[in-house]
Amino acid sequence: MKRWYVVQVFAGYEDLIKADLRKRIQEEGLEEKFGDILIPSARLKQFFSTQEEKDEQLFPGYMLIEMDSIPESIRLVLASPRVIRFLGGKDPFPLSQKEIERVLAQIKGEVVVAPKKTEIAVGSEVTIKDGPFDGFIGIVDRVNEESEKLTVMVSIFGRMTPVELKFHQVKQ
Repeated sequence: MKRWYVVQVFAGYEDLIKADLRKRIQEEGLEEKFGDILIPSARLKQFFSTQEEKDEQLFPGYMLIEMDSIPESIRLVLASPRVIRFLGGKDPFPLSQKEIERVLAQIKGEVVVAPKKTEIAVGSEVTIKDGPFDGFIGIVDRVNEESEKLTVMVSIFGRMTPVELKFHQVKQ
């Protein structure tokens, strides 16, 4: 019986790995042992934004494979380049029907996937990790969720100076 399994792969190579797996399955004649191969992605709703909606992977570095859990199919998947492991290790365990239904609903757009919210709050201390102020520590003065920017007050030559940064340029 075919069940859904999670495979950890090198992030960014999901499409290449999927094509390679399809080719290898055909070469080995194991088409009846495999079903669909999914790279879960969904359209993100951009609230209060003029940007167009875009597809974003739900689980970067992971793929879902529908297959019979037999030694030949497990070996074929693990022998593929850039495949790291099955979730569950040597004895992969399948996803429950409820879990796979939720993922499929997200892919179809039935479940809204909102963009990641920031945890940065006004008054919190952050460390700048990118740009000309790399290594400086400052206090968050303003947060703009829409443009994903924040203003951080940094001490430069003994004076508190506002510095505008993107969210990815700081860490808490």
